[in-house]
Amino acid sequence: MGKMKKLETRKEKIKESAKKFKLELKKSMNTAIVAAFGFLIALSWRDVITEYVNKVSEASPVKGKLISAILITTISILGILIATKFFSVGKDETKIP
Repeated sequence: MGKMKKLETRKEKIKESAKKFKLELKKSMNTAIVAAFGFLIALSWRDVITEYVNKVSEASPVKGKLISAILITTISILGILIATKFFSVGKDETKIP
């Protein structure tokens, strides 16, 4: 009878570990996919922002690159903040039923 109880306990631990692994795998895959899409979006907007800044500041190319860098940095930080709040996992979501 003692062996059966140990076996049941071991099975429960294995199931719990599998559920934790599945949750972590989902979170990691979600992060990778979001990062890939974010990179794609950044690449597509890079040319648009560069062209706009070049037209606005044709007087000095250095100023244009500086303005472009500041604009891209600001947009990126805002995007990171929004994504972090949107995709954050709450305490209730990490619990395994």
